[in-house]
Amino acid sequence: MKLAVVQMSMSSELQDNLEKAVDRVRTAADQGANLILLPELFEGLYFPQQQREERFQLSHPVSGHPFLGRFAEMARELKVVLPVSFFERAGQAHYNSLQMIDASGEALGCYRKTHIPDGPGYQEKYYFNPGDTGFRTWSTAVGAVGVGICWDQWFPECARALALLGADLLLYPTAIGSEPPEADSLDTRAMWQRAMLGHAVCNSCYLAAANRVGQEGEARFYGHSFIADFRGEILAEADDHSETILQAEVDLELARSFRAGMGFFRDRRPEHYRTLLTLDGTTRPWKATELL
Repeated sequence: MKLAVVQMSMSSELQDNLEKAVDRVRTAADQGANLILLPELFEGLYFPQQQREERFQLSHPVSGHPFLGRFAEMARELKVVLPVSFFERAGQAHYNSLQMIDASGEALGCYRKTHIPDGPGYQEKYYFNPGDTGFRTWSTAVGAVGVGICWDQWFPECARALALLGADLLLYPTAIGSEPPEADSLDTRAMWQRAMLGHAVCNSCYLAAANRVGQEGEARFYGHSFIADFRGEILAEADDHSETILQAEVDLELARSFRAGMGFFRDRRPEHYRTLLTLDGTTRPWKATELL
């Protein structure tokens, strides 16, 4: 199948962003894409740069959402799979969420971002509750797809969990760019990409990341969206400023065969991974049945 990744800039106008996203999805579908990944929270500017209580008004519940239904209709019309990022309100809780829409237009379910960052320029803990869905892999028209959102991409546990749940393809919608001045001009772009290439290699999965570009307040988003194969080879990559659509052919059956042959999952020893269930690394004698 053909995978497409959209790299784009955003404005403060919801409708403008939606029209741009719709246009990019249609263009990618016309070029033969079967699954199209948009960036994180593409509905507007990256608002968690500062703590502003009025920005909670940007959130919406899934039921009656202002644009999820439109993307479902488009997925059905174009026969494409669409993972759609959005700012969710659920009762008194708020989540950084993604709805997986299958090529039939059916909403397969939502994933709520597990890892929530908190630092200068990325103050997401003010806005988002920690996700409570657990990691999700969906059986879609194009294959088994697992999704993490932005900060999730730095955690190998996320990618491994998605692969254990059957994912052949790992997707990461994201919003990442320049660090604040007090970070001594730290440029995370290369290490950001290397971290995810490691996930592709260690799980023998195809992987794609969709980032935004452009200056938003004090943040400059550095793009470099990319698609990698199950060996960690980059198949397509954007630059640091262009709005573009990346495309690559992916062979999920070939990845499955390669994964089985590498033995990464055959040789796992989960009974020795108790330390991963702690915050401080403390371990104690235990039995494997305690994981059940």
